[in-house]
Amino acid sequence: MTIAARFVAAPLALIFFALPAYAFDTKARAAYVLDQTTGTILMDKNAHEPLPPASMSKLMTLYVAFEAIRDGRLTLDERLPVSSHAMSYGGSTMFLDTQDQVRVEDLLRGIIVLSGNDACAVIAEALSPDGTEPGFARYMTQRAEQMGLENSTFMNSNGWPQAGHRMSVRDLAVLARHLIEDFPEFYPLFAETQFEFDGRAPSNINNRNPLLNMGIGADGLKTGHTNEAGYGLVGSAKQGDRRVIFVISGLDSERARAEEAGAIVNWSFRQFAEKTVAKAGEPIAEAEVWMGREQTVSLVAPDDLEILLPVLSSGPLTAEVVYRGPIEAPIEQGQQLAELVITPEELPEVRLPLVAEHAVPYGGFLVKVRTAAELLLARFTQGPAEQT
Repeated sequence: MTIAARFVAAPLALIFFALPAYAFDTKARAAYVLDQTTGTILMDKNAHEPLPPASMSKLMTLYVAFEAIRDGRLTLDERLPVSSHAMSYGGSTMFLDTQDQVRVEDLLRGIIVLSGNDACAVIAEALSPDGTEPGFARYMTQRAEQMGLENSTFMNSNGWPQAGHRMSVRDLAVLARHLIEDFPEFYPLFAETQFEFDGRAPSNINNRNPLLNMGIGADGLKTGHTNEAGYGLVGSAKQGDRRVIFVISGLDSERARAEEAGAIVNWSFRQFAEKTVAKAGEPIAEAEVWMGREQTVSLVAPDDLEILLPVLSSGPLTAEVVYRGPIEAPIEQGQQLAELVITPEELPEVRLPLVAEHAVPYGGFLVKVRTAAELLLARFTQGPAEQT
């Protein structure tokens, strides 16, 4: 006999309190702030709108280059030629010319620290499926979609103003998270404050990221500016065990960008803190079991469950345990059966896994008899079905 699954939501009172954090009224046209440690979105302003990303889109070129190095298609000591097309770029450059054969490591530093448009084009032509920068841009667009970047279309490798070259600030934050988590061996490059290449550009040796020298834990990632895009920044900072990733776009000056970025980092760390919902192995609720040797099983936390909450506190925070059941036996110890769903004010819903405290084997013949008797009794007490 089968039984239709039903949706169960059990209310649960938690032992801590929370108020909404003071809202941050950013001046940026678009902004996105992510607490990487817990995955909590702290700010979302026009975050999915495709916008001109300027040099911030160089992060995608870097990601593809890091993948090529990891896969053995490129090496740090390999020297790449400079085409006349790459040399033709203006703006921020490494002042490369067609006589150069440049080490990949120098090109990466030239992109990260110096924002070299020419360096991006050299990397692009080396890795492009058809040897051209437009071909590389098409590949970047495809790769971005595979990574979950939902509003990103690339027309070139460096963010040079071009119709259709767009990224959302949410996509830039997702990309930044990938760079940090997927390539920890390369991420320290983003904290370098200076890079001198062959003595060619003494006026262009400093990293433009204004946060790196503020002593607030900032260690990346990339600034951007064009007349159309305004001033923007993909930033990340780590204080203690927490890391915050943020993106701002559309500010009207370097000073406004620096002030806004510093204020966002300060707000993110001071107005929010991690709090423990449950300790590993701590029972949270009971779930009903179908055809098992036991009729219920305890739901426990698989690890210490932590969420990010506003620091200020007042009223109680409540949650629900949600599962579809009764859950059919057999059940394995540690099998995920439910979720603890918490919805703090002014923050997105948080869903945390709950697992079976112990195994529940299939009940056998006696349980079948008991279950059949319970179903017959339930039908008897409910009376005959109404005629329609």
